[in-house]
Amino acid sequence: SRMAWTRQMRTPVAIRRRMVMQMNAADMSTVTPVREPRYITTPIYYVNGQPHIGHVYTTLACDVVARFSRLDGHDVLFVTGTDEHGQKVEQSARNAAESPQAFADRVSNTFRSLLPLYNFSCDTFIRTTEPRHKEATQALWQKLRASGDIYLGEYEGWYSVRDEAFYTEDELVDGLAPTGAPVDWVAESSYFFRLSRWCENLQAHIRDNPEFILPVTRRNEVLSFMRDGLRDLSISRTTFSWGIPVPAQGEDEADVAQHDAEHESAAERPALNHIMYVWLDALTNYLTAVDYPHTDSPTFQRYWPASLHMVGKDILRFHAIYWPAFLMAAGLPLPKRLFAHGWWMSDGQKMSKSLGNVIDPFKLVEQYGTDPVRYFMVNEVAFGGDGDFSGRKLIDCVNAKLSNELGNLAYRTTSFSHKQCGGKVPIPGKFTPQDEEMLAATDALLPQLRACIDTLALHRYTQAISLVTQQANRYIDVQAPWTLKKSD
Repeated sequence: SRMAWTRQMRTPVAIRRRMVMQMNAADMSTVTPVREPRYITTPIYYVNGQPHIGHVYTTLACDVVARFSRLDGHDVLFVTGTDEHGQKVEQSARNAAESPQAFADRVSNTFRSLLPLYNFSCDTFIRTTEPRHKEATQALWQKLRASGDIYLGEYEGWYSVRDEAFYTEDELVDGLAPTGAPVDWVAESSYFFRLSRWCENLQAHIRDNPEFILPVTRRNEVLSFMRDGLRDLSISRTTFSWGIPVPAQGEDEADVAQHDAEHESAAERPALNHIMYVWLDALTNYLTAVDYPHTDSPTFQRYWPASLHMVGKDILRFHAIYWPAFLMAAGLPLPKRLFAHGWWMSDGQKMSKSLGNVIDPFKLVEQYGTDPVRYFMVNEVAFGGDGDFSGRKLIDCVNAKLSNELGNLAYRTTSFSHKQCGGKVPIPGKFTPQDEEMLAATDALLPQLRACIDTLALHRYTQAISLVTQQANRYIDVQAPWTLKKSD
C-alpha cells in the first residue's frame, strides 16, 4: 500500500541522501567538489551622487552569483566599492562646502550602508582614495609607459564632466553628449594612451572569445564601435587637482623637450602636474583588490584574471575597450567575462531627478523588506534587458511567488510535520512512481540552477525554482496526506 504522509511530504534531496548514508554507510562522508576560484566585481560607484536602485541591481546580481558559487564549492572573492576622484567630485565638494576627501568619505559611507541593508555578501569594499590604490594605479601607469603606450600631447575636444568622458563631434546629439549630459570644449596638455595600437588585438580577442562580452547585443555593439579603428585616448588632465598624480619619471624632461620641438611657443609648454584620467584610476581598482602590483602575492595568483566584471550598459565602452586595452599593454591577462545589464525605469519612464521618479533604495527596503525587493529585482527582468519598476508589480510578484507558492509550500509541509510527526523528519519508505517523479524534479534542479548562474540567466534561476515549487504544491494536492493519514 502507499505510504502515509511520511512518504508524501518529501524532504529535500540532500537531506534524504544524508539519511540514507547514515543508515547504510555510516563510515562514508560527503565531499564537496573543489572548483576554480571566482573573482566577481561590481563597478565601483561614483560618489558624486547618492545610491539608486541601479547600484543595488548590479550589486544584487553579483551577490546572487557569489552566494551560489560559494555553495557550489567555489572560493569566491566578491568586491565592490566607490570611485572617489575626478573633476565632478571636486566641484560637488566645493558646492557642498566640504573638502573633496570629507565629501568622498560621507558619500562612500552611504554606499557602504547598502551592504547590510540588502544583505550583500561582499568580501572587500574598495575606495580609490586608499593608499594601496594609489600604489596600484601609479604602478600600472609606469607599466604602460614602459611598454611605449603613453606619450605627451595636446587634447582639444568635447568633454563631459558629468560623464567623465571624451566625445567626438560626431557623437554629440543636439550639442549634448549621447547621455544628454552637457559638454565643454577642452584644450589642454595631456598624456595619451595608444589605444589605436591595440584595436586589432582587441577585436581578435572579442571574436575568438564569444563569452568575453555578454549579452551578444553588447558584444556586437562594441565590435561595431571599433569597426573603423580606435583613436588614442587622453588619460590625464591638468585643469583640476583631485585625483591620483601622474608619477614623475626621468622621461618627463624628454616629453617636454619633444613638446617644445612640436609647438611654436614655449609658453604652451605643459606643467608636469598631470592628474590621471578618472577612468584609468577607477578601472585599476579591479587590480588593487587583488594586491597589484604585487603579482607574486597569493591573492593575485589565486584570483586574477577576474571571473566576472558586472556593469550597467552605460559604462560598457570603458570596460569592454579601454580596460582590456590597458591590460594588454601592461602584459596582464584579461578578465574572463564582462556582462552589461540593462536599466531600470519607473512606470515606463526613465528615472531622473527632474521627473521626480528616482527610487530611493533605502526607502524601498523600509517599505517592502529586503528579501521581497531582492526577489522581485531578480525575477522581474530577463537579465541583460531593461526593467520597469512599480510598487504594484513588486507586490503582485511577492504575493504570487513568495507567499502563494513558496510560502504556502513551506507552511503546508512544516505545519503538517509538526502536528503529525512531532516536528521530526520521518524516514522514507518505498517510493511510488509519483514520489519518484517529484524527487526527479528536485534532483534536476541543481544542474539547472548551475547553468542559470554560469550563463548569467538569473531570471531563469527564480523561474526554475518556481516551477518545482508549483509541482510540489500540486503533488501535495493530489496525494492529500491529510486523507492518507486516516487510511494508510
